[in-house]
Amino acid sequence: MSVPDQLTAFHGETAILELGDGFFDPVAPADFPETVLRFRNDRAAAEIGLEALSDGDWLRHFGRFAPLPGSLDVPLALRYHGHQFRTYNPDLGDGRGFLFAQCRDAAGRLMDLGTKGSGTTPWSRAGDGRLTLKGAVREILATEMLEALGVTTSRTLSVIETGEALDRSDEPSPTRGAVLVRLSHSHVRYGSFQRQAYLQDEAAMARLVDYACRHFVPEGRDAAALLDHAVTSGSRLAAQYMAAGFVHGVLNTDNINITGESFDYGPWRFAPAWDPDFTAAYFDHHGLYSFGRQAEALQWNVYQLAGALRLVAPLDALKPALEAFAPRYQAAMVTAMLGRLGVASRGAEADTALVKAIEAGLVGSRMAPDRFWFDWRGGVRRGDSPADAIYAGPAFTGFVAAVAAYAGAAPAHDYWADAGPCTLLIDEVEAIWAPIAAADDWSALTAKVGAIRRMGEAMGEAMRPAAGVTGP
Repeated sequence: MSVPDQLTAFHGETAILELGDGFFDPVAPADFPETVLRFRNDRAAAEIGLEALSDGDWLRHFGRFAPLPGSLDVPLALRYHGHQFRTYNPDLGDGRGFLFAQCRDAAGRLMDLGTKGSGTTPWSRAGDGRLTLKGAVREILATEMLEALGVTTSRTLSVIETGEALDRSDEPSPTRGAVLVRLSHSHVRYGSFQRQAYLQDEAAMARLVDYACRHFVPEGRDAAALLDHAVTSGSRLAAQYMAAGFVHGVLNTDNINITGESFDYGPWRFAPAWDPDFTAAYFDHHGLYSFGRQAEALQWNVYQLAGALRLVAPLDALKPALEAFAPRYQAAMVTAMLGRLGVASRGAEADTALVKAIEAGLVGSRMAPDRFWFDWRGGVRRGDSPADAIYAGPAFTGFVAAVAAYAGAAPAHDYWADAGPCTLLIDEVEAIWAPIAAADDWSALTAKVGAIRRMGEAMGEAMRPAAGVTGP
């Protein structure tokens, strides 16, 4: 089968070129010694018409970066600035990645195919532009788990080992190299807007706002509408992180895209307990991006976006969106927590009380959040949990009383009959990597991805209220 035949369902785009000069630099991908396919996400590929590619053509497009039809002729390293741990840095940009292609998904949305580890660019500074294979494996796991848990995230589309030995200061070296391709709705970051504000380029900012609104904000076409969209998506992401028990680790403004998708996974962790002070990055000495401060971080980032947008919009037009972050976050927390529990809303007052009772129980008991969500799915308590004594204790008194009104039918998927939940704590990640490093054994990763996707299927079950309970 010829490559054109395999790509008849792929609808390439070049929308990014609408921005014109000054927003990106054409770059060449690295010429890797080898290209060994390690992971291809056919589920994600099917959404953009790429699932029929042979492995050989997959390697040609995502290891050698042969252009996809109708899309970009050459990769583009995007220019942006950003706050890194709240210190402004004007020397950023795509330093080990680029925008490889754009396309339309099955729903007609503009999608970006961005890379990580694809070689040096004008923005690499002292870096080698590469990605470790372990880092790529970690990103596979993060994106698969977050997608299963309902978090708005980029997807890992492809991982290809490159045959290079990389030196790193924070892990055993030399270590194996890889190139990753991620699929997301946008490659444009908050820092893209900050760069135009820093340069005081009103015309360029206006083009960027127009581009973002036309492709990502159907409800409006100006800076105020764009900021409102960012507030909604940012507050939702913060709530989804909490319900997932996830700590991103590096929520800098250059790591937040305008569509509010979580992406660029470095020192991430899933929290072993509901601990607001739990951090993911060893270098986050002050806990700026700790588990309990992620909403604060995303709100602060939205304020920086608003500051940049003031170049083309008055403050009075932007203030309503900024003032809406806290109430939207609280509403998103209720939605995310009820979704994780698998119960239907019973009205704002009751829902808020239930969420507070969940948090009080998890904080007071210090138990593993994944165990709790698993044991109480559908608002129905499992009768054989090792945490039964904890649920009978004082930490969960309020929750047990509150959830009784929400209890529905027991969840039907066979996942919920397992002995325990599918989890992804750091020890498990290391255990998955160990056989890859020692014996090139990928079976543990394959099994884990399968287990995570099975959990995602179970999480996707429709919520079933109890008989006679219809909610508000």
